[in-house]
Amino acid sequence: MVRDGYFYGLGLAAVAALLWYVTQAWWAAIPALLLAVFFLWFFRDPEREIPQGEGVMVSPADGVVSSVDWIQTVAGPRARVSIFMNVFNVHVNRSPIAGEVMSVVHRPGKFLNAMNPDSVQYNEQNMIVIAGDGCEISMKQIAGLLARRIVCNLRVGDKLRRGERIGMIKFGSRVDVLLPGEIALKVKAGDKVQGGSSVLAVMTGRANG
Repeated sequence: MVRDGYFYGLGLAAVAALLWYVTQAWWAAIPALLLAVFFLWFFRDPEREIPQGEGVMVSPADGVVSSVDWIQTVAGPRARVSIFMNVFNVHVNRSPIAGEVMSVVHRPGKFLNAMNPDSVQYNEQNMIVIAGDGCEISMKQIAGLLARRIVCNLRVGDKLRRGERIGMIKFGSRVDVLLPGEIALKVKAGDKVQGGSSVLAVMTGRANG
């Protein structure tokens, strides 16, 4: 479980106990107790089996693939996979590949609905670039309508394992990952994925283990 779960969950459990003690009415403690249970559940952080194999790129987040697009960049064609996370998903984010953190840039912004295409441009977001395993990928943690805090403790030069935990976005949001052009995509719009365990793509000509 993420540390915040204990902070919110145990704090609200203490509030529930105080309400029961003060009012001597067990029902007065129910709202705080239900919120405590919700936060303990929301901040869950289950272990995941990380796929092995050279060139494998895994999902950075739990959720539904909302879109898969090929876009043109100055570095050539790239595949952009967008993953929408609702409030019921695990919100811990993971590294799609093993490699080195090349840059981490946080940009303040709006809090539009994460399903809105404009959210990619205008919402608060955190851009991470990771190089390794023969490629370079970038991923955006994008705040949504309810998500008001992006958590990421990465620094330039950090070494990551594939599927390693790198942060989270609280209370529903979106993660976009930009993959190199020389890949075989393994997902499509509408697919459900799990962070660290679902394969998004494999570098062309490599085994996926």
